[in-house]
Amino acid sequence: MNETIVLSLAGIGILALACQWLAWWVKLPAILFLLLAGILVGPVAGWIHPDALFGDLLFPMVSLSVAVVLFEGSLTLKFSEIKGLERIVQRMVSTGVLTTWAVTTLAAYALLDISLQLALLFGALTVVTGPTVIVPMLRSVRPTAHLSSILRWEGIVIDPIGALLAVLVYEFIVSGSGGVALGHILLLFAEQILTGLVFGAIAGYALGVVLRRHLLPEYLRSVATLMLVFGVFALSNYIREESGLLTVTIMGIWLANMKNVDMRDILNFKETLSIVLISGLFIILAARVDFNLVAQLGWGALGVLLIMQFVARPLKILLSTWGSSLSWRERALLAWIAPRGIVAAAVAALFALQLQQRGFAQAELLVPMTFIVIIGTVALQSSTARLLAVWLGVAEPDPKGFLIAGASPLARAIALVLQEHDFRVLLADSSWDNIRAAKMDNLPTFYGNVVSEHADRRLDLVGIGRLLALSGVREENALAAMRYRAEFGAANVFTLQVAADKEGDTKTDRPPEGHMAFAEDVSFTQLSTMLAEGATIRSTGLTDEFGFDEYHKKYYRRAIPLFAINPRGQLSVYSADRDIKPGPGWTIISLIAQPVEKPVAKAEDQTRQGTEDGDKPETSA
Repeated sequence: MNETIVLSLAGIGILALACQWLAWWVKLPAILFLLLAGILVGPVAGWIHPDALFGDLLFPMVSLSVAVVLFEGSLTLKFSEIKGLERIVQRMVSTGVLTTWAVTTLAAYALLDISLQLALLFGALTVVTGPTVIVPMLRSVRPTAHLSSILRWEGIVIDPIGALLAVLVYEFIVSGSGGVALGHILLLFAEQILTGLVFGAIAGYALGVVLRRHLLPEYLRSVATLMLVFGVFALSNYIREESGLLTVTIMGIWLANMKNVDMRDILNFKETLSIVLISGLFIILAARVDFNLVAQLGWGALGVLLIMQFVARPLKILLSTWGSSLSWRERALLAWIAPRGIVAAAVAALFALQLQQRGFAQAELLVPMTFIVIIGTVALQSSTARLLAVWLGVAEPDPKGFLIAGASPLARAIALVLQEHDFRVLLADSSWDNIRAAKMDNLPTFYGNVVSEHADRRLDLVGIGRLLALSGVREENALAAMRYRAEFGAANVFTLQVAADKEGDTKTDRPPEGHMAFAEDVSFTQLSTMLAEGATIRSTGLTDEFGFDEYHKKYYRRAIPLFAINPRGQLSVYSADRDIKPGPGWTIISLIAQPVEKPVAKAEDQTRQGTEDGDKPETSA
């Protein structure tokens, strides 16, 4: 018996890994493959029976997993970033949520043989989207930058709001749903909000102080955070039932906006934990789906899905964008993209279990109804959104921007000149000092490991199609090159070696993927040293009178060409294995060293000294 349980748990882990890898490879949300895998090993093959496998632990496990997922999502909600958002996002997560809830509730009540209470709960559960499904979809769709920003922030902000709405509807249902129940639910709502705000704020502030003052050893910080999330969730639920989800959300928001709190190790820990929880949870929940219940829903379930896609979402976007500057084409794409994700699935399973334990009829239908919506929206929108964006003319053109791994002074200098030529740049670094310096230069940044799960979910790569690995650590460059080869293609991956190869040196910086950036004998150390000694990055235009030969004569050995831009605005990166032949109308971007100062001497001696120093006399342009 024990061997069977161990085998089942190990099988879930291996299957989850395979689904995550496949999703990464084909650039689709992992949720789609996880759900299909769960259905395959559950109701189809009958290999995994979650209720028998976990028994009474299933409900607590789902509850704690949802708490961690919501806490993880709330850690990304920084008020400083929300302030810069369009007014449209605020409407989408307020009046837009109510619109989606109302339309979905009416559709479910009219087309499915369920009670109004269950329809209300189903409508509340399915108002959420989420970054776990939105971000991978945006990478394949590549809408314009502001559309991408709207969809990303809607997905992040709406998760805790939707979960709270579902909790309130659940409380309304279990309290009796009558006139007395309405007054009761208002009181419960006030108690729930108060409990969540107080416990969440206290826990967030206390943990922030502990982290800020380094009162915990490094190896306990991540574990302590997780245990505190579990603790405040359980305590809050004990004091006011179902207030725990709001508590952990407030706790995460408080931590995210608290100054001088180092969250790097906690963020790295939660990335790994989120993969495990999300992957396992989806497979387990999908394995509980009963095909008999799906058949019982009939064609009405498809009708509800279509109304959500073609009525609820467009109506929400119409009301949310009323009076905005968005064109009808942009609104049309926003009206099409709204995939449902982890919170909808997890909270649906949680409340279905709760309602079944309380003896509510048809509660078992809640899970298959929600999963039909999740699978339907992800599959439909993933396969059509890119085509629709191109047809509407709101898709980014061929991405020509650069993701730059590293934010050192050299990387920042290169990013600034690329930005001056209207090429989008995004610098990623795990050093806060480098990121802070880049922000001071008004450069777009990502704080974290560029090959982490956190980067996969949070990096906004819209308009970016090439990688420049400019880190001073060869291993980081190699990992970045291997990770983004599949994303951008080997032809668009460039790695700068850390130190130039020397004869007999067994440690080579030759990139395992892509191209060696700039030249065979150019290295990060060399360029950084030149920059520190006063070298500058300049853009030089070529003409019929001042061609590449004249350019070469003028700067001779002082210049290291980095990029070349042709008359059509297309940029090429110099590399060890790429021969670029610029002509009139081209622009050469080079790192040019300061000329060597020469002592005053006779003209012939001065010319000879300049030649020895590697700086030929300049020719006129």
